[in-house]
This record gives sequence, structure tokens and C-alpha cells, in this order.
Amino acid sequence: MTNTSRHADPLTWGTGPRIFEVFLEPTCPFSVKAFNKLDELLARVGADRITIKIRLQSQPWHLYSGVIVRSIIAASTLEGGKETAKKVMAAVAAHREEFEFTRHADGPNMDVTPNQIIERLEAYSGVELREAFAIPGLDRDIKWHCKYARQNGIHVSPTFMIDGLVQTNMSSGDEVSAWEAILFPQ
Repeated sequence: MTNTSRHADPLTWGTGPRIFEVFLEPTCPFSVKAFNKLDELLARVGADRITIKIRLQSQPWHLYSGVIVRSIIAASTLEGGKETAKKVMAAVAAHREEFEFTRHADGPNMDVTPNQIIERLEAYSGVELREAFAIPGLDRDIKWHCKYARQNGIHVSPTFMIDGLVQTNMSSGDEVSAWEAILFPQ
């Protein structure tokens, strides 16, 4: 029996007054670059100075985006909450091409089912997702991420916001030190 009383844990790290929101599509190569820098940023600037919030930006041209976003949110309902979700995101990042299509429309994943995607996520992350994936109310959290991105005019991934303002001068290709300089100008 699926436990329907579980709630998604917010994907938030740090407790500082500076709010850094990062809109990520988990299979996007540029989002993966940004995701892989977030721990370094938090360690560099200090958890007491910044709050990092991951916002999942599902994009339909990444054809398994919806399944993967739901899996990450499902993972956040499990023991460990956001850290468990982070393990699933890290597994996607480390094996990104196994969750993506060639040119967004071709390749070996054409014959892969959503259940097989979940099985891959479980194998790579060590997180049992199937039961949590089926939580009926989980779509409420998925819709929240979607609506939040839309109301802020977010389209591309990654997109960065500082204290509620989109930062067009930030990129996944930037060094963490460049992010720090924008977040905390001298």
C-alpha cells in the first residue's frame, strides 16, 4: 500500500539571507554543470550566508523529463528527504546520456519505458523509488515547480535567480568564484 501522507521535502540547502534559486532540468547538460557546482558554492560562501533552492524545470523536449522530475520529487518524500532527492539528481547527472535521447528524438531510449527509467534511477542512486513514485498527490508538488517557473518567466535551464530576480549574467559555464562575485559583490 502506498503511503499517501508523505510530503515532498523542499530542495533547499543553507540558511542564509541571500536566496539563490536555480532552475534545473535534470537531463540538460548545462543544468548538470550547474548542479555539480552547487555544493562547492555552498561550502565556499557558507550556509549561514546563502540559501540555495533547486527548482525543477521540466522541459518537454527532454522526453523523459517528467518521469525524472517526478522521481526526484518522489525521492524527497523518503527517509533523508532532500538529501535522498539529491542522490537521485546526482545519479542522473553522472549518467545523463542514459536518460536522454539523441537530438531529443532518437537513439536507444526510444524503446525504453518509464518503468525502465525508474529501474535505472534506482540502480544508479541506490534509492528505491517505485512506491514513492506512485504517491497520488505527488503531482501537486510537480505542478508547483512548473507554476513557479512559469510565473517567473523561466524557460531555459539552467536559469538563476537572486532574491527573486532573474540573473541573465550567470551561466553554468561560469566558475563558482564568478557566481560568488555576483551573489556577494564587493
